[in-house]
Amino acid sequence: MKILILNGPNLNLLGKREPEIYGNLSFGEYLPQLRERFPQHEISYFQSNHEGVLIDQLQAADGQYDAVVMNPGAYAHTSIAIADCIRAISIPVVEVHISDISKREPYRRHSFTAEACRKSIIGLGLKGYDEAVLALEML
Repeated sequence: MKILILNGPNLNLLGKREPEIYGNLSFGEYLPQLRERFPQHEISYFQSNHEGVLIDQLQAADGQYDAVVMNPGAYAHTSIAIADCIRAISIPVVEVHISDISKREPYRRHSFTAEACRKSIIGLGLKGYDEAVLALEML
């Protein structure tokens, strides 16, 4: 399976940003481990802090990839545009949140994008990306 991992705003700061919540490992350090655990899949990666760029990547992924694993970051709680895009593309999207958003600040507890995704995985740290790939294998 050809999978795009798409990370949203501030996820380029993993390993530095609030390590008590997000851990000490950067995504660049984690990605080779993920690829090693799933050698049967072709896993690509893209990160952007910009909503429109994330939408462009989702639209471009449709037909180029078999699935998307997306951590929309804070856009999960605000972006109807990303949710609409997920609904408009034909490939499955699984949402990941490193922290347990259900136990965070009230404004982080609802995810508009999760409503459009096939599955949402929250609170497992970076291991959530592993679980997302496993979930895609089951679809």
